[in-house]
Amino acid sequence: MTRRTLFAMPALLSAQDAPLAHRFRRKMESGEVPLGVIISFNDPAVTDALASALDFVWIDAEHGAMSLPIIQGHVMAARSRNATAIVRVAWNDPVIIKPILDLGAEGIVIPLVRTAEDARRAVAACKYPPDGERGYGPRAPANYGRLSGPEFVKRTNDSVLIILQIEHIDAVGNIEKILAVPGVSSLVIGSNDLSGSLGLLGQPRHPRVLAAIERVIAAAHKAKVWVGIGIGNDAAVIKEWIAKGMQWVSMGSDVALMLTGLNTVARDVRESLRKR
Repeated sequence: MTRRTLFAMPALLSAQDAPLAHRFRRKMESGEVPLGVIISFNDPAVTDALASALDFVWIDAEHGAMSLPIIQGHVMAARSRNATAIVRVAWNDPVIIKPILDLGAEGIVIPLVRTAEDARRAVAACKYPPDGERGYGPRAPANYGRLSGPEFVKRTNDSVLIILQIEHIDAVGNIEKILAVPGVSSLVIGSNDLSGSLGLLGQPRHPRVLAAIERVIAAAHKAKVWVGIGIGNDAAVIKEWIAKGMQWVSMGSDVALMLTGLNTVARDVRESLRKR
Protein backbone atom coordinates (compact mmCIF):
# COMPACT_ATOMS: atom_id res chain seq x y z
CA MET A 1 0.00 0.00 0.00
CA THR A 2 1.41 3.37 -0.98
CA ARG A 3 1.54 6.35 1.35
CA ARG A 4 -0.93 8.16 -0.94
CA THR A 5 -3.48 5.33 -0.60
CA LEU A 6 -2.97 5.04 3.16
CA PHE A 7 -3.82 8.68 3.80
CA ALA A 8 -6.42 9.25 1.09
CA MET A 9 -9.44 11.27 2.24
CA PRO A 10 -12.79 9.55 1.62
CA ALA A 11 -15.01 11.55 -0.69
CA LEU A 12 -18.34 10.05 0.39
CA LEU A 13 -20.23 10.54 3.64
CA SER A 14 -20.98 7.40 5.63
CA ALA A 15 -23.90 6.58 7.92
CA GLN A 16 -21.67 6.98 10.97
CA ASP A 17 -21.02 10.60 9.96
CA ALA A 18 -24.75 11.46 9.97
CA PRO A 19 -25.49 14.51 12.14
CA LEU A 20 -27.28 13.83 15.41
CA ALA A 21 -29.44 16.86 14.61
CA HIS A 22 -31.37 14.57 12.24
CA ARG A 23 -32.40 12.40 15.19
CA PHE A 24 -33.69 15.50 16.98
CA ARG A 25 -35.76 16.42 13.93
CA ARG A 26 -37.04 12.89 13.31
CA LYS A 27 -38.41 12.68 16.84
CA MET A 28 -40.48 15.80 16.32
CA GLU A 29 -41.59 14.70 12.86
CA SER A 30 -42.92 11.48 14.40
CA GLY A 31 -44.80 13.37 17.11
CA GLU A 32 -42.32 12.69 19.91
CA VAL A 33 -41.04 15.46 22.19
CA PRO A 34 -37.23 15.61 22.54
CA LEU A 35 -36.20 16.24 26.14
CA GLY A 36 -33.00 17.83 27.34
CA VAL A 37 -31.29 19.69 30.15
CA ILE A 38 -29.40 22.97 30.33
CA ILE A 39 -25.72 22.40 31.13
CA SER A 40 -24.18 25.13 33.28
CA PHE A 41 -21.28 23.35 34.99
CA ASN A 42 -17.92 23.44 33.25
CA ASP A 43 -16.93 19.81 33.80
CA PRO A 44 -17.90 17.72 30.71
CA ALA A 45 -18.38 14.75 33.03
CA VAL A 46 -21.75 16.34 33.85
CA THR A 47 -22.83 16.01 30.22
CA ASP A 48 -21.32 12.54 30.03
CA ALA A 49 -23.36 11.48 33.06
CA LEU A 50 -26.66 13.00 31.94
CA ALA A 51 -26.71 12.72 28.15
CA SER A 52 -27.54 9.02 27.81
CA ALA A 53 -30.94 9.73 29.45
CA LEU A 54 -31.62 12.71 27.15
CA ASP A 55 -32.30 13.55 23.52
CA PHE A 56 -30.19 16.71 23.66
CA VAL A 57 -28.13 18.91 25.93
CA TRP A 58 -28.38 22.69 25.93
CA ILE A 59 -24.87 23.94 26.68
CA ASP A 60 -25.25 27.43 28.13
CA ALA A 61 -22.48 29.71 26.92
CA GLU A 62 -24.65 32.80 27.32
CA HIS A 63 -24.84 32.92 31.11
CA GLY A 64 -22.25 30.26 31.98
CA ALA A 65 -18.50 30.91 32.30
CA MET A 66 -17.55 28.64 29.40
CA SER A 67 -14.52 28.94 27.14
CA LEU A 68 -14.30 27.23 23.75
CA PRO A 69 -12.31 24.24 25.12
CA ILE A 70 -14.98 23.72 27.81
CA ILE A 71 -17.78 23.87 25.22
CA GLN A 72 -15.83 21.41 23.06
CA GLY A 73 -15.60 18.96 25.96
CA HIS A 74 -19.37 19.08 26.48
CA VAL A 75 -20.04 18.65 22.75
CA MET A 76 -17.73 15.62 22.59
CA ALA A 77 -19.37 14.09 25.68
CA ALA A 78 -22.84 14.58 24.19
CA ARG A 79 -21.79 13.04 20.89
CA SER A 80 -20.35 9.99 22.65
CA ARG A 81 -23.79 9.42 24.25
CA ASN A 82 -25.72 10.02 20.99
CA ALA A 83 -27.32 13.21 22.30
CA THR A 84 -27.68 16.30 20.12
CA ALA A 85 -25.39 19.10 21.32
CA ILE A 86 -27.05 22.52 21.20
CA VAL A 87 -25.12 25.59 22.38
CA ARG A 88 -26.71 28.84 23.44
CA VAL A 89 -24.27 31.57 22.46
CA ALA A 90 -23.82 34.91 24.19
CA TRP A 91 -24.97 37.00 21.23
CA ASN A 92 -26.07 36.97 17.60
CA ASP A 93 -22.54 37.41 16.31
CA PRO A 94 -20.81 35.33 13.59
CA VAL A 95 -17.47 35.73 15.39
CA ILE A 96 -18.95 33.86 18.37
CA ILE A 97 -21.04 31.36 16.39
CA LYS A 98 -18.43 30.19 13.85
CA PRO A 99 -15.92 28.44 16.15
CA ILE A 100 -18.69 26.77 18.15
CA LEU A 101 -20.10 25.19 14.99
CA ASP A 102 -16.57 24.30 13.84
CA LEU A 103 -15.90 22.35 17.04
CA GLY A 104 -19.00 20.22 16.48
CA ALA A 105 -22.15 21.80 17.94
CA GLU A 106 -25.20 20.49 16.07
CA GLY A 107 -27.31 23.53 16.83
CA ILE A 108 -27.13 27.11 18.03
CA VAL A 109 -29.59 28.99 20.22
CA ILE A 110 -29.36 32.69 19.41
CA PRO A 111 -30.64 34.90 22.24
CA LEU A 112 -32.81 38.01 22.08
CA VAL A 113 -33.90 37.81 18.45
CA ARG A 114 -36.37 40.68 18.01
CA THR A 115 -36.72 41.26 14.26
CA ALA A 116 -36.62 39.50 10.91
CA GLU A 117 -33.24 41.13 10.27
CA ASP A 118 -31.92 39.55 13.48
CA ALA A 119 -33.17 36.21 12.18
CA ARG A 120 -31.49 36.68 8.79
CA ARG A 121 -28.17 37.50 10.48
CA ALA A 122 -28.44 34.36 12.59
CA VAL A 123 -29.10 32.14 9.57
CA ALA A 124 -26.24 33.71 7.62
CA ALA A 125 -23.82 33.07 10.49
CA CYS A 126 -24.78 29.39 10.69
CA LYS A 127 -24.79 28.43 7.00
CA TYR A 128 -22.07 28.20 4.38
CA PRO A 129 -22.42 30.05 1.05
CA PRO A 130 -24.55 30.27 -0.97
CA ASP A 131 -27.12 29.97 1.83
CA GLY A 132 -25.16 32.07 4.34
CA GLU A 133 -21.83 33.66 5.16
CA ARG A 134 -20.18 31.13 7.47
CA GLY A 135 -16.44 30.83 6.92
CA TYR A 136 -15.13 27.36 6.11
CA GLY A 137 -12.96 25.60 8.69
CA PRO A 138 -14.86 22.73 10.35
CA ARG A 139 -13.03 20.34 12.66
CA ALA A 140 -15.12 17.58 14.23
CA PRO A 141 -18.05 17.99 11.80
CA ALA A 142 -15.69 17.25 8.90
CA ASN A 143 -14.05 14.38 10.80
CA TYR A 144 -10.93 16.55 11.01
CA GLY A 145 -10.57 17.01 7.28
CA ARG A 146 -11.62 13.54 6.15
CA LEU A 147 -14.90 14.94 4.79
CA SER A 148 -15.24 17.86 2.42
CA GLY A 149 -16.70 18.97 -0.86
CA PRO A 150 -20.11 20.16 -2.03
CA GLU A 151 -21.99 17.19 -0.57
CA PHE A 152 -20.57 17.86 2.90
CA VAL A 153 -21.35 21.58 2.66
CA LYS A 154 -24.94 20.95 1.56
CA ARG A 155 -25.58 18.37 4.26
CA THR A 156 -24.12 20.67 6.91
CA ASN A 157 -26.33 23.55 5.77
CA ASP A 158 -29.37 21.28 5.76
CA SER A 159 -28.71 19.76 9.18
CA VAL A 160 -27.61 22.65 11.40
CA LEU A 161 -30.26 23.60 13.95
CA ILE A 162 -30.77 27.38 13.96
CA ILE A 163 -32.88 28.14 17.01
CA LEU A 164 -34.06 31.68 17.68
CA GLN A 165 -34.82 32.60 21.28
CA ILE A 166 -38.03 34.60 21.55
CA GLU A 167 -37.69 36.55 24.77
CA HIS A 168 -38.87 40.08 24.03
CA ILE A 169 -42.31 41.45 23.30
CA ASP A 170 -40.90 43.06 20.13
CA ALA A 171 -40.22 39.57 18.79
CA VAL A 172 -43.80 38.55 19.56
CA GLY A 173 -45.03 41.54 17.55
CA ASN A 174 -42.74 40.57 14.67
CA ILE A 175 -43.24 36.84 14.95
CA GLU A 176 -44.77 36.21 11.51
CA LYS A 177 -41.92 38.12 9.80
CA ILE A 178 -39.32 36.23 11.85
CA LEU A 179 -40.88 32.89 10.95
CA ALA A 180 -40.87 33.81 7.25
CA VAL A 181 -37.05 34.00 7.17
CA PRO A 182 -35.71 30.97 5.24
CA GLY A 183 -33.45 28.66 7.23
CA VAL A 184 -34.95 29.11 10.69
CA SER A 185 -35.16 25.64 12.26
CA SER A 186 -36.99 26.40 15.48
CA LEU A 187 -38.04 28.97 18.00
CA VAL A 188 -37.49 28.64 21.74
CA ILE A 189 -39.28 30.68 24.37
CA GLY A 190 -37.38 32.58 27.05
CA SER A 191 -40.24 33.31 29.42
CA ASN A 192 -38.28 35.15 32.11
CA ASP A 193 -36.81 37.82 29.83
CA LEU A 194 -40.11 37.97 27.95
CA SER A 195 -41.79 38.85 31.23
CA GLY A 196 -39.17 41.54 31.81
CA SER A 197 -39.84 43.13 28.43
CA LEU A 198 -43.45 43.49 29.55
CA GLY A 199 -42.46 45.15 32.82
CA LEU A 200 -43.25 41.93 34.68
CA LEU A 201 -39.79 40.48 35.38
CA GLY A 202 -39.99 37.48 37.66
CA GLN A 203 -43.60 36.76 36.65
CA PRO A 204 -43.26 34.30 33.74
CA ARG A 205 -46.74 32.93 34.38
CA HIS A 206 -48.50 36.29 34.37
CA PRO A 207 -51.53 36.17 32.02
CA ARG A 208 -49.98 38.70 29.64
CA VAL A 209 -46.80 36.62 29.37
CA LEU A 210 -48.75 33.40 28.83
CA ALA A 211 -50.87 35.07 26.14
CA ALA A 212 -47.71 36.23 24.32
CA ILE A 213 -46.23 32.72 24.44
CA GLU A 214 -49.44 31.17 23.16
CA ARG A 215 -49.39 33.61 20.24
CA VAL A 216 -45.86 32.48 19.36
CA ILE A 217 -46.84 28.80 19.58
CA ALA A 218 -49.81 29.34 17.25
CA ALA A 219 -47.72 31.29 14.73
CA ALA A 220 -44.94 28.69 14.74
CA HIS A 221 -47.37 25.83 14.18
CA LYS A 222 -49.01 27.72 11.32
CA ALA A 223 -45.60 28.34 9.71
CA LYS A 224 -44.57 24.70 10.32
CA VAL A 225 -41.52 25.76 12.35
CA TRP A 226 -40.68 23.80 15.49
CA VAL A 227 -41.17 25.56 18.82
CA GLY A 228 -39.70 24.64 22.20
CA ILE A 229 -39.17 26.06 25.65
CA GLY A 230 -36.46 26.18 28.29
CA ILE A 231 -38.31 25.79 31.57
CA GLY A 232 -37.74 24.63 35.14
CA ASN A 233 -37.75 21.02 36.31
CA ASP A 234 -41.33 20.89 37.58
CA ALA A 235 -42.83 17.89 35.76
CA ALA A 236 -46.38 19.24 35.99
CA VAL A 237 -45.37 22.53 34.32
CA ILE A 238 -43.39 20.69 31.64
CA LYS A 239 -46.40 18.51 30.79
CA GLU A 240 -48.62 21.59 30.72
CA TRP A 241 -46.41 23.26 28.10
CA ILE A 242 -46.27 20.10 26.00
CA ALA A 243 -50.07 20.01 26.07
CA LYS A 244 -50.07 23.64 24.86
CA GLY A 245 -48.01 22.71 21.82
CA MET A 246 -44.33 22.81 22.77
CA GLN A 247 -42.50 20.33 20.55
CA TRP A 248 -39.24 20.09 22.50
CA VAL A 249 -38.43 20.96 26.11
CA SER A 250 -35.35 21.70 28.18
CA MET A 251 -36.29 20.42 31.64
CA GLY A 252 -34.34 22.73 33.91
CA SER A 253 -30.59 22.83 34.47
CA ASP A 254 -27.97 20.51 35.88
CA VAL A 255 -27.64 22.61 39.03
CA ALA A 256 -31.42 22.82 39.55
CA LEU A 257 -31.81 19.06 39.18
CA MET A 258 -28.93 18.47 41.60
CA LEU A 259 -30.48 20.78 44.18
CA THR A 260 -33.92 19.25 43.74
CA GLY A 261 -32.51 15.79 44.40
CA LEU A 262 -30.53 17.00 47.39
CA ASN A 263 -33.42 18.94 48.88
CA THR A 264 -35.83 16.02 48.45
CA VAL A 265 -33.54 13.48 50.11
CA ALA A 266 -32.44 15.83 52.91
CA ARG A 267 -36.04 16.86 53.66
CA ASP A 268 -37.23 13.25 53.82
CA VAL A 269 -34.37 12.18 56.09
CA ARG A 270 -34.83 15.16 58.43
CA GLU A 271 -38.57 14.52 58.68
CA SER A 272 -37.92 10.89 59.64
CA LEU A 273 -35.37 11.99 62.23
CA ARG A 274 -37.86 14.40 63.80
CA LYS A 275 -40.31 11.54 64.23
CA ARG A 276 -37.86 9.36 66.16
